[in-house]
Amino acid sequence: MSSLIAWFGDHLNYWTITLLMTLESTVVPVPSELVVAPAAYKAADDGELNVILIVLFATIGANIGATINYIVARFLGRPIIYSFANSHLGHLCLLNDKKIQKTEDYFNEHGAVGTLIGRLVPGIRHLISLPAGLARMPYLRFLLYTTIGAGVWNIILAVIGYRLQSYIPEDELLETVEKYSHEIGLGMVALFIGLIAYLIFKSRKGKQ
Repeated sequence: MSSLIAWFGDHLNYWTITLLMTLESTVVPVPSELVVAPAAYKAADDGELNVILIVLFATIGANIGATINYIVARFLGRPIIYSFANSHLGHLCLLNDKKIQKTEDYFNEHGAVGTLIGRLVPGIRHLISLPAGLARMPYLRFLLYTTIGAGVWNIILAVIGYRLQSYIPEDELLETVEKYSHEIGLGMVALFIGLIAYLIFKSRKGKQ
């Protein structure tokens, strides 16, 4: 992972952001915290990159990667997905059948909106598109929820990276981002769940 960070730092541009975020949204273990936040930090430091474009290209990459997962799951099916997760290559990607099952249970519990909320949940974020494909969720709805969820997450990381440039040296960035992004991500999940519960309650009350 350290070599990846070094490579990314030497080739930081919108295309590498898109590429790495595409990989991050498949099964390749590339944490988004190592992509968006450092890019935003650099945008605040030297102005070579635009933070809005960073979020845009990161979200495009996330959509591409999520779409790859969705298509693979939809057309190959559950047995092949689980077989891959338990294969040697799957283990190299830090996968196993328990992680896939956990993500599928999360999707089944929350329904289609789980695709949106799942983009904010550590450990599920990059895999939530697999159960969406397995469930044959309509693609346009899947893409909309993925865009919103990935966009919100990328904005969070970009704001953290951009703001931290004024407070911490670059060599402390990743540790700080991992700490605060996890806490903020969980907070955003709680906010979304609360909002959904409120809308359901309001809808039922209106019908009564």
